[in-house]
Amino acid sequence: MKILMVLTSHDKLGNTGRKTGFWLEEFAAPYYVFKDAGVELTLVSVKGGQPPIDPKSDLPENQTDAMTRFKNDPAAQKDLANTGTLNGVRSESFDAVFYPGGHGPMWDLVDNADSIALVESFYNAGKPVAAVCHAPAVLHRVTYKGAPIVQGKRVTGFANSEEEAVQLTNIVPFLVEDELKRLGGKFEKAAKDWAPHVVTDGRLITGQNPASSTGGAEALVKLLRDMQSSRGATAA
Repeated sequence: MKILMVLTSHDKLGNTGRKTGFWLEEFAAPYYVFKDAGVELTLVSVKGGQPPIDPKSDLPENQTDAMTRFKNDPAAQKDLANTGTLNGVRSESFDAVFYPGGHGPMWDLVDNADSIALVESFYNAGKPVAAVCHAPAVLHRVTYKGAPIVQGKRVTGFANSEEEAVQLTNIVPFLVEDELKRLGGKFEKAAKDWAPHVVTDGRLITGQNPASSTGGAEALVKLLRDMQSSRGATAA
């Protein structure tokens, strides 16, 4: 299996003067889910090189086992420091694409023409697309057969109540939950904020929040294996 992971290169949190980027758990947890599953993983970002880590994601209260593992893994750190550029990749080289969240993607990926074309290329080719937390926002201009890719599909993403809890409702360009609903998505969320919640609808996988990162990556690996098994059975 070959999976492409697309990261933000944006480090400014709107007009707040504060830093942002990708959420470290949303990279680290999927990274190891994929690596432990034997996936051939390729990392890219909008500008290439080292993507910015949201400093809040690395606070003591946000530490996870995957983050600890990453910090003790020079090879993984080297992978992250040397991402390729988004505009240099093509879907033909991979089986699926995965987008980690954090607030950064809300500025440099949601309207990025290269990202939009890439997701459409994956989906049109019958390949899975996965995104967690704020990253489902990158789907808001993606279409499939002339309609929004999320239209009529069960989806999730960072909930309005979670955005309100971090006091960024009026800072982000738009609210992920509202936008997915506006586009015709059947939005779902966990009964309690910050609880893991992953939705798979066909070839589209979305996760609600940082706690959904592991589950989102595991769902993608399972879907790819199921698709491979199905193709094998058909061939036989």
